Amino acid sequence: MAKSTAGYTSAGIGKIDTLPALLSEFSHFSRLRSFQKKPDAVIGWGLKPTSLAARRYAKRHRLPYIALEDGFLRSLGLGVAGFQAHSVVVDHTGIYYDASRPSDLENWLNTASFTSDEIHHAERCIKQLSRYRLSKYNHAPDITIDYSPLARVLVVDQTAGDASIEFGGASAESFERMLEAALNDHPDAEILVKIHPDVIAGKKQGHLLNAQNHPRCRLISEDVNPWALFDQVDTVYVVTSQLGFEALLAGKRVHCFGLPFYASWGLTQDQVPCSRRRKQRSLNEVFAAAYLRYTRYANPYTLKPSTLEDTIALIADQKRQQERLCGEWLACGFSSWKRRFIHHFMGGAAQLTYQAALPNKPPAQKLLVWSSRIDPKFEQQHAALMPHIWRIEDGFIRSVGLGVDLTQPLSLVIDAQGIYYDPNQPSDLETLLQHTAFSDDLLERAAQLRERLVALKLSKYNVRGHSSIDLPYNKRMILVPGQVESDASIAMGSPQIRTNNALLKAVRAANPDAYIIYKAHPDVISGARIGALEPDTQRLYDLDASHMDIATLLERVDAVHTMSSLTGFEALLRHREVVTYGMPFYAGWGLTQDAMRCERRSRRLSLDALVAGTLILYPGYVDPLSRQLCNAETVVSLLEQARTYQPTLTWKQRLYRLYRNLLIGRH
Repeated sequence: MAKSTAGYTSAGIGKIDTLPALLSEFSHFSRLRSFQKKPDAVIGWGLKPTSLAARRYAKRHRLPYIALEDGFLRSLGLGVAGFQAHSVVVDHTGIYYDASRPSDLENWLNTASFTSDEIHHAERCIKQLSRYRLSKYNHAPDITIDYSPLARVLVVDQTAGDASIEFGGASAESFERMLEAALNDHPDAEILVKIHPDVIAGKKQGHLLNAQNHPRCRLISEDVNPWALFDQVDTVYVVTSQLGFEALLAGKRVHCFGLPFYASWGLTQDQVPCSRRRKQRSLNEVFAAAYLRYTRYANPYTLKPSTLEDTIALIADQKRQQERLCGEWLACGFSSWKRRFIHHFMGGAAQLTYQAALPNKPPAQKLLVWSSRIDPKFEQQHAALMPHIWRIEDGFIRSVGLGVDLTQPLSLVIDAQGIYYDPNQPSDLETLLQHTAFSDDLLERAAQLRERLVALKLSKYNVRGHSSIDLPYNKRMILVPGQVESDASIAMGSPQIRTNNALLKAVRAANPDAYIIYKAHPDVISGARIGALEPDTQRLYDLDASHMDIATLLERVDAVHTMSSLTGFEALLRHREVVTYGMPFYAGWGLTQDAMRCERRSRRLSLDALVAGTLILYPGYVDPLSRQLCNAETVVSLLEQARTYQPTLTWKQRLYRLYRNLLIGRH
């Protein structure tokens, strides 16, 4: 059965790439003037002036009108900064911030029943939003602010003209009454007054700028994460701001001087009554209605429908990486090719300057250097700079294609302490694995990511090989992955066995009756790097599988023996036995049989904890089209899309993916 069509008048709606994923009940979207016959429905954006023409058209032609608006968890950054929305609300009756009439959200809260599964779902998501300190927008720094110990009350201003003020039954006078009530209710407290930064800069008008003249008021004009403000207070006063609901999520007492969607349900102290809102609702019920039923989610990088949990995970990962790398950087010695993409991995809060050579003395900025340039000789020559240097290296889910072929990476690691393949000193990855308290939701993500990587047969480079292999079934199968012998992971992490020949000899000596399969490194096969076997080494293995698909091999073997190859980690993902002759990052945690020890690695990890630290927390990921930070799950989807033809795409989506696949592929 054919799906319905939807028309719109606002050009902005046509620029929402995720519209088909967010409104899957419609098969076609277009400007109203382009329809030869009437569409089945009309969509518009909230109560903006641009929606008036769409509303009139719907009324004139007796068509359903559907109001859209940004969801309550929108994105990392602002729309004006190029960040597409991860969520929208879809309302067939009104819109949530218009308290003058019902909305779908209000009707659900008046009449709907919520299952125990919905309530538990809401409770889990509230805990995650609190844990990751997420708000509607998440670009503002999450910093500790040193306020007076008397500061226990927050008053939230809003910009003049905000539609939620008028439609929330409030006015400019509501803000004056709110501030006066806060002062009277808390005569001994310092009142923190949150002013929009644009009001301080003179770009917009607010309502409470004069509060700076009151001796007990302190204006907060910084663009700061709301949770940093909630840390300082017990009570929050709002007119209609969404910060009031987020304050409820943080466990604060909230006073409302207008009618936001969360008022008049028994959760807030309300100055404006609403006779239509008849029920008492719990916080979990209001959250379930607003964030789970009323809001729809989509991944703006894969253009696929999403869930609230996946959206929380994606924005939390973006926020964490951006906050970690904010500030000024001096990137030294990078080729022109690498300069094309390095800054994308630093996030929007980093200022990156390139120069050819290292400075003579420690600079004010942090230093960024490609890890392969740093060896013992380098460290001796630049000893004064070493505490300021962050190392950068390819990530573990890199690309479709080899780095030696100049294929742009989808992931990089940026390490402040060392680098993951050097066990001679701590690295950020080792510290994460040794000390992180992995939450249940993070371990659940790791398990799902691991299972998906295995099912899709994805690896670091995703260079496909032959997938058909005939192996005997009556022998123990051992895979020995060859490595580039000049690789730093061998020089730093495998002091006893340093060549592929020596590795094969050790494996054969320890396993004389096993069926040994050798797979050379792709860069060695291409002739770009050293590591070819000596002529007489062939007697040490039973099969040369250098042109075989690595995922196919890992499915068939019983064990992997390696110096420090990433193949050992990929074998662990498939629950294969792994024996290490060096000290790769995944060794020393109780999951492998190791010839060496690292005293710093004293913790025993589950496989999912190893995956969480290695693939979720440690690397940075970037969508090659938007050039924005994303996360591991998104990159896996992009790699899947890059190698999979999808015949049901629209022409716009085909063009989008064609462009993306060119970016993912060879440059």
